[in-house]
Amino acid sequence: MKMFSKALIGTLMLATTLPVAAVPAFAQSRGEVNRSERELTREQRQLQRERQQLQDARRFGNARDVRDQRRDVQDQRRDVRDARQDYREDLRDYRQYRGTNRQAFRGQAFRADFRYQQFRPGVRVAPNVYGQRYVVNNFRNYRLPNPGARQVWVRHYNDMLLVNQRNGTIVRVIPNFYW
Repeated sequence: MKMFSKALIGTLMLATTLPVAAVPAFAQSRGEVNRSERELTREQRQLQRERQQLQDARRFGNARDVRDQRRDVQDQRRDVRDARQDYREDLRDYRQYRGTNRQAFRGQAFRADFRYQQFRPGVRVAPNVYGQRYVVNNFRNYRLPNPGARQVWVRHYNDMLLVNQRNGTIVRVIPNFYW
């Protein structure tokens, strides 16, 4: 009997630690994607600066200046390509994690005063569909883009809607976001 209770306690301790252990991997993966995205943006801005310098060299410089700036632009394009590849790899890893750890994206039971309806962008919806009760405030945790001014991410059953709060128009729909 004593052996059974020790095994039971050990099993319960293991069961309570497993969900907690899954959370840091999710945060780390999302962090890697964010860093890759920032790096890609930084490289693209640098490419724009290099292109502008090339234009200036064509206007005001000599042939050697133009040649040097072309080489700089080519190098920067290569850097952008590499940063884009890193971002894609990190995003692929994140999506793979999302697929294998479905519990992280399992939504709570959805209770609504209205029936499910499949929406398309451009459709106007009633204010009760995008009420405060259904707004997703932690959209960054799900890697959703920042909503624009007066726009909110709203959960509609298993779908995610980006709604313009001024007029109730749906801007974007992500079907089957939650499972």
